[in-house]
Amino acid sequence: MEKSDLLGIDLQEELAAIRQHKSGKDILRTRKLESPSDAATIRHRLGLTQEAFAALIGVSVQTLRNWEQGTRQPRGAALALLRIVEKHPTVLFS
Repeated sequence: MEKSDLLGIDLQEELAAIRQHKSGKDILRTRKLESPSDAATIRHRLGLTQEAFAALIGVSVQTLRNWEQGTRQPRGAALALLRIVEKHPTVLFS
């Protein structure tokens, strides 16, 4: 099954859960998102330089260095992207 098919199934399940909740029949499920590994670990697993990894995820090399050195933490969309890249690294190269 392709990734897009799996995403469609997940979305359908979530919509069904929302409809049940709105009708008062069920409580919504919650999911705890796991924090991704640190950016350096993900980058090393992919065998990429800081420059290459930063370019692929759309951040500056300095931003990536700050994450790797612990002076800054990725937030928002960057954190979500790291979570995706960790689980599905080929997405960067497609």
